[in-house]
Amino acid sequence: MELTPETVAREAAWVHDRADVVVPLVNDVRSDLGTAFDTAVDPIATQHFHQAIDSVFRDGDRAVNVAALVAILRDLDVEADYPGFVVDELLARELAAMIAGQQPLRLLAEATFHYADIHHHGQSKDEPAGLDDLDAALAAGVQTRLPGWEWRESESPFSVDPHRS
Repeated sequence: MELTPETVAREAAWVHDRADVVVPLVNDVRSDLGTAFDTAVDPIATQHFHQAIDSVFRDGDRAVNVAALVAILRDLDVEADYPGFVVDELLARELAAMIAGQQPLRLLAEATFHYADIHHHGQSKDEPAGLDDLDAALAAGVQTRLPGWEWRESESPFSVDPHRS
């Protein structure tokens, strides 16, 4: 695999084209987790997905790594799938974290990936094994990155002013 600016642009376009699969998955995950944590979580619209992906790919250092993981997962398949279970989970979890950003969002995206992955399966048996993990990673990363969770809507009660006497 050779990564060039053109490759990164192609992978970004591919991710954008995946909105019809990923946005409903984001909203299902948000709804389920909202119920599990007894909170309301705003759904996202397709435009929110596109804005989040644009933001990720505008950061060139992040974009090249995200593009590489997307390209690998899109084509990753292992005979009988199970032996590849670890590698596609590892790569997808890292992709979700990269999309989400810094801690604590990074860790939340990794955890959310596993939830999304359990609830999302490929559309056909002919798809590579990594594709459903890729969808789950995109959903987990984007849903974590975007606002809509009540706890993210206000300032943290744990922030302190280090200059305060």
